[in-house]
Amino acid sequence: MLFHALSDATRLELLARLKAGEQCVCELTDVMRVGQSRLSFHLKVLKDAGLILDRREGRWMYYSINPETLDELEDVLMEMKQVTRKSSARCC
Repeated sequence: MLFHALSDATRLELLARLKAGEQCVCELTDVMRVGQSRLSFHLKVLKDAGLILDRREGRWMYYSINPETLDELEDVLMEMKQVTRKSSARCC
């Protein structure tokens, strides 16, 4: 689910925008120039994958990157990198 969430250009752009910090869905809608329903779909995919966190303030939702999931993703990628190095060092 995590890699699926990262496989879309719109979702990657959302994550890039959230690197600067928490943002309101209204700000994201304006900046991304996409419809609210399309944006909500992409935010839900990112949230379901654990990549972003949300919080409600009044009638607005605010989104931010979940650093714990990024740490887990980094660990997975490091493990994959080590496995790749080990397998490429083998001789046939």
